[in-house]
Amino acid sequence: MTEKLDPGVARDIGRRIRALREATGMSLSRLAEVSGVSRRMLTHIELGQANPSIGTVDKVAAALGTTFPGLLGVVDHAPPSGVQIWSTPADSWAYLLRAVETRDLSVELWRLRLVGDEVHSVGATAGAPDSMLHVLEGSVRVATGERESVVTEGHSGTLDGESEHRLTAVTPVAAFLRVVMVPRAHH
Repeated sequence: MTEKLDPGVARDIGRRIRALREATGMSLSRLAEVSGVSRRMLTHIELGQANPSIGTVDKVAAALGTTFPGLLGVVDHAPPSGVQIWSTPADSWAYLLRAVETRDLSVELWRLRLVGDEVHSVGATAGAPDSMLHVLEGSVRVATGERESVVTEGHSGTLDGESEHRLTAVTPVAAFLRVVMVPRAHH
């Protein structure tokens, strides 16, 4: 499963990217160059005609000197239930509950639910510290390359920030919290 943003979130982020880009006087071509995201894709994102991955939005946010939570407007004042970032027809979902930022890191608290055989992929980030997960319901399988481990309800685990991981539910439904620390780019 590829986690694409919910359509309303994608439209809001597109508007915020455009507003921030224009406020800083950055051209679309320059943003494409700095972010590594094509000019065409950026145009579609800004117009709300694309549904980018979180990874793509992270690249654009970094190029604009902000973060994914910064673009959402949830740093230090998220709604009590968080913001639903993605969901699937099988009822898997992810909410960004809260984020705080320091000069060097964005610290994000996520609540996720995986149903059936759906997979949540966690990408590697060079220089990223480890992240944590705590299982609230069911059990979660963490696959890292050839290694696998299972974190059961009421227990916690650690994910190496510089490795890719595949998370799946061992039980029919698994719900868990993740604390993610994303290094901030300095321009």
